[in-house]
Amino acid sequence: MRTKDSKQDETMNKLITGVLAAMLYLAVPLSQAAEDKPTWDGLTEIKPKRMDVAYVLPGADFSKYSKLMFDPVEVAFKNDWAENYNRNTTLSQRLTPEHIEKTAQAAKDAFTEAFAEEYKKAGLQIVTESGPDVLRIRPGVVDLYIIAPDTMTAGRSRTYTMESGEATLFLEARDSTTGALLGRALDRRETRNTGRVQISNSVTNLSDFKALFRQWAGISIKGFKELQELSPIPADLKPGQKLQD
Repeated sequence: MRTKDSKQDETMNKLITGVLAAMLYLAVPLSQAAEDKPTWDGLTEIKPKRMDVAYVLPGADFSKYSKLMFDPVEVAFKNDWAENYNRNTTLSQRLTPEHIEKTAQAAKDAFTEAFAEEYKKAGLQIVTESGPDVLRIRPGVVDLYIIAPDTMTAGRSRTYTMESGEATLFLEARDSTTGALLGRALDRRETRNTGRVQISNSVTNLSDFKALFRQWAGISIKGFKELQELSPIPADLKPGQKLQD
């Protein structure tokens, strides 16, 4: 389990972590992504209500979008996560490329299922084809860190934790027909803390991360509906501006 100091250090560097995560995911040049800028690819930074970082296109009109389409979610683990874990565990419990691939696929499936279910509950229509009323969302889960991954090996010793890990959500919104970039958002969160030590395995890890994905889905739904209500976005949007109180 990580130390208290390391957690505090990561909390203090949320923005840096998020920007670097997006840089990894999008292959954005270091000179552009590593600097703290009020704009990003023509988007202007706003002060979001629920996420760490958000950028929108001044003048964008989200009210014309009544449907959404999602690109396949991409998953990227935290740098050196597997290497560090394998360094501190027994040979029989080390993560293999197969373990990592299965874990990534499980995260992709859980994310896709959670978002589809929550968006359906909210009455939003998800489609698979572009159109003038379709907003295209590119999702990513980056810097995924699992405290106690389950290698499911025979005789594996039990691991106890209070939380399963953390990750950073990345969302990018584009017009589905023109490809015009309309917004980006980043948010780093830990999985729920149960307040008590419990056994950690593949079942508990998946349950905790799916709960996190559902939370992100709910946040993104509220954000989308608010953007619809506030559209068109002011053309003279100032960096750091709140779209609403």
